Amino acid sequence: MTNKITILSIESSCDDTSAAVIRDGLLLSNVTASQSVHEEFGGVVPELASRAHQQNIVPVVDASLRRAGVDKRELSAIAFTRGPGLLGSLLVGTSFAKGLALSLNIPLIEVNHLQGHIMAHFVHPAGSMISANPKLQGIEFKHPDYPFLCLLVSGGNSQIVLVRAFNDMQIIGQTIDDAAGEAFDKCAKVLGLPYPGGPHVDRLAKLGDPKRYPLAKPNIPGYDYSFSGLKTSFLYSLRDQMQAEGVDSIDALAEKVPNLREDYCAALQTTVIDILLRKLKKAANDLGIRQVALAGGVSANSGLRAALLDYARRYHWQAFIPPFSFTTDNAAMIAQAAYYKYLDGEFCPIDAAPYAKTTI
Repeated sequence: MTNKITILSIESSCDDTSAAVIRDGLLLSNVTASQSVHEEFGGVVPELASRAHQQNIVPVVDASLRRAGVDKRELSAIAFTRGPGLLGSLLVGTSFAKGLALSLNIPLIEVNHLQGHIMAHFVHPAGSMISANPKLQGIEFKHPDYPFLCLLVSGGNSQIVLVRAFNDMQIIGQTIDDAAGEAFDKCAKVLGLPYPGGPHVDRLAKLGDPKRYPLAKPNIPGYDYSFSGLKTSFLYSLRDQMQAEGVDSIDALAEKVPNLREDYCAALQTTVIDILLRKLKKAANDLGIRQVALAGGVSANSGLRAALLDYARRYHWQAFIPPFSFTTDNAAMIAQAAYYKYLDGEFCPIDAAPYAKTTI
C-alpha cells in the first residue's frame, strides 16, 4: 500500500459522464463521455441523460483508472458530485460512488458542483498527462490567491462569488431569473441553430455587427443579474423583422436579410458580456479586489474570455481563465475540490442523498 492520497472523482450532474484521478494534488487523468442524444430535442432530456450515464459510467471510470496507471486498491477515497443538477443523473454517479467506496472500504467525499467549477482554477495536471494531451501543452497553470472574485457562468447559473478559501465562498450577486448560458441556448434555438446553442452563437458572433440590432439591458440594483428581459427583447426584435419583411419563418427572413444570424448573434453575445462584466467591475471596485476569475461552461466563450482580459488591462486586474478542458462539466474540478476536503478530513456519510438545487 502507499501513503499517497489518491482520489477517484465522478461527475454526473447533467449530460456529461466524467471520471478523474488525482494524486497528492496532481491530476493524473480526466475522462469525459458526452451525450449526443439530446441534440434532436434541442435540450437535455433528463430521463435520456440518466440512462446514458448508466451506460457510460463503468467504461469512463475504467478508462480514467487505466490512464492514471492506478489500481482501484490504491484509492484513498471516492469523490462525487452531490448537486446541484439533474436528480436522475446525480443518482447514477452517487450510487456508483457509494458502491465502489463500500467495496473498497474507503471514505466518500461529496462535492458541490458549483464549488467544483471554481476549484477548476487550482487543477494542476501531472507532467505525464500534459505530454499526452496536446491541448494542455504550453499552458501556464496559475491559480488566483485568496480572496478573489469568480464570475461563475453556465447554463443554469450566473453568479459573482467572493472566494476567501476553498471552503469559504459567498455568493454576492446572482441572476434573479434566467442564466446567461440559458439565454444563449434559447436565443440560438429561436435563430434555428443546433443545440447546444452557445458555441454556435460564439462562432457566428465573430462574423456579425453587434450594433445592428440593439437589445435591452436590465437595470438591476446591486450585483444581481437578469436575462429574461434580454431574451424577450431578442424575440420581439426578430418578430418585428419578420413582420416588416412579410415572412413567417427565420429561414425565410435569413434569405431576405443578409448576415441576419451573424448580426443577431453578435448583438446577443456583446450584450450578455457587457451585462456580466459591468457587475463584476462594480463588485471589484466596491470590495477593492483585483484578482478575478472566470468559471463554468460559458467561460469557454471566446468573446467573454477576450472581454475579461480587456477589462483586466484597463482596470489593472489579474485575470484567471481556466483551460478549455476544465470549463465544461468535468471530474477534474471535482477531484481538486475533493483533495482539499480530504486534507481537512471532511468526509460524508454513506446515506448522503443527491440534491437537485442548492447554492454554494
